[in-house]
Amino acid sequence: MHLIRRSPCKVNFVLNILGRRPDGFHDLETLFFPVPAFDELSFESASPGIALTCSHPELPVDSTNLVHRAAAAFLRESQVRSGVRIHLDKRLPLSAGIGAGSANAAVTLLALNELFGGPLTAAALDSLAAGLGSDVNFFLQDRPALATGRGERIQPLPPFTCLSGRALLLFHPGFGVPTPWAFKALAGFPALRDGKPGRAAAVAERLGAGDVSGGVSLWFNALEGPVLEKYPILALHQEFLRGAGALGVRMSGSGSTTFALFASAAEAEAVVAGFRAEFGDAGWLQVVTL
Repeated sequence: MHLIRRSPCKVNFVLNILGRRPDGFHDLETLFFPVPAFDELSFESASPGIALTCSHPELPVDSTNLVHRAAAAFLRESQVRSGVRIHLDKRLPLSAGIGAGSANAAVTLLALNELFGGPLTAAALDSLAAGLGSDVNFFLQDRPALATGRGERIQPLPPFTCLSGRALLLFHPGFGVPTPWAFKALAGFPALRDGKPGRAAAVAERLGAGDVSGGVSLWFNALEGPVLEKYPILALHQEFLRGAGALGVRMSGSGSTTFALFASAAEAEAVVAGFRAEFGDAGWLQVVTL
């Protein structure tokens, strides 16, 4: 049996940090939104062990790769005796703040469970996902979601139908922002590090009610404080896209991807030439229809 699965990404309409925890992580609330831009993975059963290959030369294919770690966790928990051969066709940028690696891990858990006849329950898969990374649980499902804790406690939401037919322009400039650094740097921004809860739910409520402008006006990312200070080019990306007519612009996760909402794909595509003229041809840029 051979499975091929697409692996999506996400943006955070809200990333609100609520304080530092005793374990060194931060409590947060976030509003995840799934984005139809994809990596692709293929899976097939094989002799015992995990054989991972990848199209991206910079990605390791050993136990430091989240896909490899997800496969190992699945095989260990399920007690499946055969092994697996996996190929990751990496089309999304690395260190981008869009959760592509987390999605790869979640898709691996789901695909292997299907490949081997469903030995694990949804609850068991959720537990494995939480052990792999903060965003992995979100990608076990395909709807917008509120998330709390480290981001692993997921509350799926109905689709935001008011965004259907609109488009996101996503731009990654070719460099990443280390997530541990971004959270550590929040110490210099105490008002952003110790936010008040409720921001994510407020945006979800407005978008759920069809209020696009009201919801977008409340988009928020606490990590923009330290990140935009250190990388001012990201603020210039946002300024350009707002001036070009975007309904809303934010940084996703810890960056460095900027996303902008437009009324249609045609409007977003019309901005691309000017954006490239301003900032050059380097980096990953994609327009996706919602």
